[in-house]
Amino acid sequence: MTGNNTKNLIKTIAVIGQGYVGLPLSLLFLSKGFTVYGVDKDLGKIRALLQAKSYLPDVTDEELSRSLETNRYHPTDEMSCIPLVDAIIICVPTPLNLEHSPDLTILERAVADISRYLQKGQLVILESSTYPGTTREVIKPVLEQGSGLTAGIDFHIGYSPERIDPGNESFKVEQITKVISGLTPECLKLAEELYANVFESVVSVSSPEVAEFTKLLENAHRLVNISFINELATICDEMNIDIWEVIEAAKTKPFGFTPYYPGPGIGGHCIPVDPLYLQWKAQKAGLTSKFIEIADEVNRKAPHYVADRIQALLKRHNAPDQANLLIYGVAYKRDINDVRESPALDLISLLAQSGHHVSYHDPYIEEIEAGGQTYRSVELQEEILKNTHCVIIVTDHSVIPIDNIVTHAQIVFDTRNVTDALGNKENVYRFGAGHGNLT
Repeated sequence: MTGNNTKNLIKTIAVIGQGYVGLPLSLLFLSKGFTVYGVDKDLGKIRALLQAKSYLPDVTDEELSRSLETNRYHPTDEMSCIPLVDAIIICVPTPLNLEHSPDLTILERAVADISRYLQKGQLVILESSTYPGTTREVIKPVLEQGSGLTAGIDFHIGYSPERIDPGNESFKVEQITKVISGLTPECLKLAEELYANVFESVVSVSSPEVAEFTKLLENAHRLVNISFINELATICDEMNIDIWEVIEAAKTKPFGFTPYYPGPGIGGHCIPVDPLYLQWKAQKAGLTSKFIEIADEVNRKAPHYVADRIQALLKRHNAPDQANLLIYGVAYKRDINDVRESPALDLISLLAQSGHHVSYHDPYIEEIEAGGQTYRSVELQEEILKNTHCVIIVTDHSVIPIDNIVTHAQIVFDTRNVTDALGNKENVYRFGAGHGNLT
């Protein structure tokens, strides 16, 4: 595979994983004229895709229908399509295990499956978030052993961290600068030319390790700063100062300040996870990041603090020991249907363990598992709100019927400041707004 026009060379790709990263990426390549095999082991996803039924808020049924009509998008659960493609892009989950260490099981299994079909001249790109060294130390040997081919000579490897932000309507996928790397200069050249065909801006770095670290830096930066502002919010509560007003005032400085906002904890597949990949890798070298360690600790305490505030509110309002509590929003962020690492799950478990009757409503999520129990989303009917001792706003979906909630609920505890515009309401309490110690 040589030459300068990779689009003439790479016309068909396989995207392994059709989730929040892989599906939008598949559709982007498809829109630029590529033939795409969308591979996922989840048969439910494949059936939905073949029926043009989207399971992601960022992808519509109409988009899927148009994609299938091109006859260039082929959803499948089989890796046997690998010999048919010129490039393979891996977008599978890389979660934490129960010890909060990297769990590469899904990734290693996918790479082993790819290796059995790998062909000479193919380009393999890893996009899954992971620790520095994964591409060179894990992916390369598995591909070589399973295929009998040599990386950098018989086939090419690169790493490009995914930067997709589900629910973000400000930036389209192709508008987010793509950081890329290659195992060798030729690997980098091919990866750069491939992504330059679909992304508006491509930035090359010197090694896969630099690209892998880039993703972890981005999310460690956010973990540390959001955890910091969450800690300040708890201090403001006790000092009877409104952290939200403080942030708005600080934002008026035209330099040297970036606003971060408090909440019930940090969720998602990246921010609370990726920094721990970096911490794990550092510890292997006998090092540690105190900032990541403390930020992770603060983040994990956030749902406990919210639960304590709710308990104090219930006591102040003479609610029964077994109160009816309703969580509004269980997704880890607004306007998506993803509950991975969502603080709502821990909060529901904590409140249920305290003996309360907990339910939830989320317009995007029909069912969840929390604390070993299954919960189904309830309707926000007036009667349900009136019989609920406290509604806790965890996710600030743009469709939240805030007036209806505040009007009919006995108590509202707002962790996202969505009630601020309503002015002072006797039954509304905002996290970090300075209500003081309620115990």
